Amino acid sequence: MQFAINELVHDFSKTTGIECEIIISSSGKLTAQINEGAPFDVFVSANMKYPNDLFEKGLTLGEPKIYAHGKLVLWTMKKELTPSIQQLENNHIKHIALANPKTAPYGNAALEVLNHFQIFQKLTTKLVYGESIAQVNQFVNSQAADIGFTSKSVVLSPKMLDKGKWVEVEDSIYQPIQQGIVCLKNKSNKEKLALKFSDFLFSTKGKEILNTFGYSTNFD
Repeated sequence: MQFAINELVHDFSKTTGIECEIIISSSGKLTAQINEGAPFDVFVSANMKYPNDLFEKGLTLGEPKIYAHGKLVLWTMKKELTPSIQQLENNHIKHIALANPKTAPYGNAALEVLNHFQIFQKLTTKLVYGESIAQVNQFVNSQAADIGFTSKSVVLSPKMLDKGKWVEVEDSIYQPIQQGIVCLKNKSNKEKLALKFSDFLFSTKGKEILNTFGYSTNFD
């Protein structure tokens, strides 16, 4: 969400006059910080597991809601590479980046894909783990990794559009990346403002921005 959230917050603040501070990290790390008392007002997660964990602990204002389904892509900045699952085993690919599957939902989806094609064990020496999708993007963008699994929202962002080559991974071979939002209990007295942002994410304009970044908002 690192790119989409900037546009969402910009439009929300422009419309409402409510200023927002964005803290970006992996969903797992943010959850750990919230559990330790970090004074966040809204948690926009890349899955539903972590928001549900916080809800079950009584740390939220209500149940988490799915705001979008994310899409996984293979992305490379190497001009000589054509991204595909089949290419991953080739010797000219030395490093494959993915986010930590234990804390990052897109990393877990990438692991599901590698297991689906029964190539995880063959690729273990090539795999480079980023602590988040943001770090994976750095690996790919700097060409420290030849290729990497990232979110479709990254390659469609204004900053990355037309950079490198990417291919969308068939979404039937990994569990749907249901991305959730939840408003948090804390002592900031900003609960009403937090709920306004949550409502904005589900508005026509919010969905329009999410769709622009490759997220699916048509699901039931």
